[in-house]
Amino acid sequence: MEVVRNNRFTKKYPVGFALSGGFIKGFAHLGVMQALLEHDIKPDILSGVSAGALAGVFYADGNEPHKVLDYFSGHKFQDLTKLVIPKVGLFELGEFIDFLRSNLKAKNLEELKLPLIITATDLDHGRLVHFHKGNIAERVAASCCMPVLFAPVKIEGTHYVDGGLLMNLPVTTIRRICEKVVAVNVSPLMATKYKMNIVSIALRSYNFMFRSNSFAEREKADLLVEPYNLDGYSNTELEKAEEIFMQGYNTANEVLERLAADKGSIWKE
Repeated sequence: MEVVRNNRFTKKYPVGFALSGGFIKGFAHLGVMQALLEHDIKPDILSGVSAGALAGVFYADGNEPHKVLDYFSGHKFQDLTKLVIPKVGLFELGEFIDFLRSNLKAKNLEELKLPLIITATDLDHGRLVHFHKGNIAERVAASCCMPVLFAPVKIEGTHYVDGGLLMNLPVTTIRRICEKVVAVNVSPLMATKYKMNIVSIALRSYNFMFRSNSFAEREKADLLVEPYNLDGYSNTELEKAEEIFMQGYNTANEVLERLAADKGSIWKE
């Protein structure tokens, strides 16, 4: 695997954060990280998929979690995507890539202040890819590229889509190189009410399959934070970023306080 051959990822890190996919819910990652930092729990390495890769890259680029909201303030979903005649996707991510290039100080993964591993799905060969070097904007876009909604992102001749398709919570990616792993899953599997029609059933089944690959990953973490209060947000509600941030922030504080009170430690035994 690519990670093994790079010296940056063969040493042992004290704490790693694994950040799940979740589209608009990814702003909750920033809230969770803000709460963790205030409890003096800081990552030495980050592993991100989709929305988790987006939150992770802004933090790894040297921004405090609550400050990342400023980059998205005033933007709408339509500002970061381009509607196209649907051949391979409803939208293209060119504007999103430009947004990342304009707002990140580092241009390549190797230049980030903290190491970050970005997971995407290689659509051409049916496999996971864990990026740890190369152009940041393209690789984050590839990891965020939800199939059908977005056209696949082409990097060096290969088409990539959302890493969450095969691994929506990337704990395994950093498990062996971290003493402790904090997993933040903003897309826990929830059986909410649904309409009995073909579209609703198809979407529900797709979401179940998409999120079920997180089950085994959850068990490998030393600390798991899962906000269960994010289901009502539409994926285009970028204007609610601060509200979603606070949901993650409050959930993390509640989890940390409960574990400390009940067990005397936040870490799994």
